[in-house]
Amino acid sequence: MADNAASIRVVVVGAGPGGYAAAFHAADLGMQVTLVDPEEAPGGVCLYRGCIPSKALLHVARLLNETRDAAECGLRFTRPLIDVDQLRTWKQGVVSKLTGGLAQLSRKRNITQLHGRAKFIEPTRLVVIPAAGGAEQSVEFDFAIVSTGSRPATLPAAPAIGGRIMDSTSALELEDVPKSLLVVGGGYIGLELSTVYAALGSKVTIVEMTNGLLPGADRDLVDVLHKRLRNDVSEILLNTRVAEMTESPDKQGVRVKLMGIDMVEPVRTCSRVLVSVGRKPNSEGLGLENTRAKTDARGFIQVDGQRRTAEPTIFAIGDVVGEPMLAHKASHEARVAVEVIAGKSSVFEPQAIPAVVFTDPEVAWCGLTETSALAGTRPFKVLRFPWGASGRAATLARSDGLTKLVVDPRTERVLGVGIVGPGAGELIAEGALAIEMGARASDLKLTIHPHPTLTETVMEAAETFFGPSTHYFPRV
Repeated sequence: MADNAASIRVVVVGAGPGGYAAAFHAADLGMQVTLVDPEEAPGGVCLYRGCIPSKALLHVARLLNETRDAAECGLRFTRPLIDVDQLRTWKQGVVSKLTGGLAQLSRKRNITQLHGRAKFIEPTRLVVIPAAGGAEQSVEFDFAIVSTGSRPATLPAAPAIGGRIMDSTSALELEDVPKSLLVVGGGYIGLELSTVYAALGSKVTIVEMTNGLLPGADRDLVDVLHKRLRNDVSEILLNTRVAEMTESPDKQGVRVKLMGIDMVEPVRTCSRVLVSVGRKPNSEGLGLENTRAKTDARGFIQVDGQRRTAEPTIFAIGDVVGEPMLAHKASHEARVAVEVIAGKSSVFEPQAIPAVVFTDPEVAWCGLTETSALAGTRPFKVLRFPWGASGRAATLARSDGLTKLVVDPRTERVLGVGIVGPGAGELIAEGALAIEMGARASDLKLTIHPHPTLTETVMEAAETFFGPSTHYFPRV
């Protein structure tokens, strides 16, 4: 099939990080590619309403926090004046630059772009309903790749999103900086946006229904973040649920009734509420019922290791096929699906998919977590290097971080890596590579890392497998 790539017609539904990566790779292999998405330029939720605008605002939050924290080093700044209109314009400029660049790359690859919503009519044909209205356009294909992503989940106790009640999409529009903000959900999206609004001046309250922030992440990593967040936000309420939520009659605030352990003040009134309780797959309305493709009880499209659905001509990738809902996971799945279509031997079987929470400090992990290891039967050993022993962390006045490795005690093989601290999202790539390459603790120990850097914490964590590291003598 690879020799006849020019005769293969591929339609990609959804132009997010998975969709445009699939379209670009298929075009690079010589296939005839059609990319369907409501937006004028590729990018999807990630570029328009997710990863990119949130990280732009988190950069601003970091700058604001650094001006405050610099007092410890003897530098005292007056509080910065925040021009919300200019901030919003700058953020949108970042988005426009990136989406515009993707549109240009798409044109250079001669990809046909159709703007609208796709619906499958049969296993090798779909129609595109134009976003701006007009006649439907029929598209026949040999293979289709569905990458329609996800959307914010709703809260039963909350009214519809709008007005003073926001989801992540409307929160990123940054209509204003509310005097007080209640964030429902202590997952990564809720915590990232809490970081942004707190830095901009909002009095933030975080409400999480479980007994800890970032459910599923290792507690020793989360504890470092939790401790710092306590200084940045007004309240963190764990084991707490929202029982009722109503906008005030004058539309100037939101009244929220909470239920929790030892709740002293169950009713709160705040300027705005952000509902961040997860995401749902965009699998409805695709016409999958006209094919053999199936969804599970939660709406995720079911696929095999090659990302093929039960319909041989239809593949699916990204958020719409399930956790983890990460852009880089979708991009990797895109390559697998396209290579399978091209007749190559390819399967989605990563040993480590890195996850990063871009709070301050950042939290990142990949591979086997300590939490998962404790729940399993596989033998493991945890190696920790606290950043209090890092010279580079000391020069940054950020010694509260931690680097940890989960290793097989028999083979030394690195099974998982977790990091909390400034720049953890950049540092975790070494961990992902180590796991994918089957590296051992001795490999990391013997790899010369530059000094003074935070990357040395990975090397010194590995050293503790054999005893004390150069700068840290672990407790027995």
